[in-house]
Amino acid sequence: MYTPGFNVVEDRATLLEAMERYSFAVLYGPGAEGRPVATHLPLVVEDDGPHGVLYGHFARANAHWRGLAGQETLVVFSGPHSYVTPALYEDRQSVPTWNYIAVHAYGELDLVEGEGEKDVLLEKLIAVTEPGFAQTWRGMPEKYRTGMLKGIVGFRIRISRIEGKFKISQNREAVERRNVQAAHAAGTDDQRALAEWMARINGREK
Repeated sequence: MYTPGFNVVEDRATLLEAMERYSFAVLYGPGAEGRPVATHLPLVVEDDGPHGVLYGHFARANAHWRGLAGQETLVVFSGPHSYVTPALYEDRQSVPTWNYIAVHAYGELDLVEGEGEKDVLLEKLIAVTEPGFAQTWRGMPEKYRTGMLKGIVGFRIRISRIEGKFKISQNREAVERRNVQAAHAAGTDDQRALAEWMARINGREK
């Protein structure tokens, strides 16, 4: 990912937090026929190992898992993003831009195919998305749950390399950063989220 030095974020805790908050990600890599394919999936991020571990599952009918099995996979986490007007800058010879948060995680995709292992994987996802559903899932007929488990292919990715790009006006003068942050803080949900990241990151990272 093209990342100027002032947009680089390497702090492990910050990257894990961003992946957890924006956990509906995109997996890129070869499909069953070898051509590039992308799959959009909710992922579970666990704080384990040097950079964390990702868990998720494909619908078995989605042949993408066959191409990714045992291969290095790129997982893209996209956070909030927003247009930035040059009207917020002191320098009138400026052009519009776009602020955004992105994390790229790389690692080998290992399949999780045992019924018991897939059940544990689903419990992880339920615990993150809707803990109260765990009892409902357990209370469903075993035949139904078994059928659902047969219809998915689970996976884990131990992250071997990670890139964080937080493009939040770090290259602008302090007064201009304050202008952008204030405008974002009064704007949309994405803009308010960016304003929060600006308050935390600007002045602390590269």
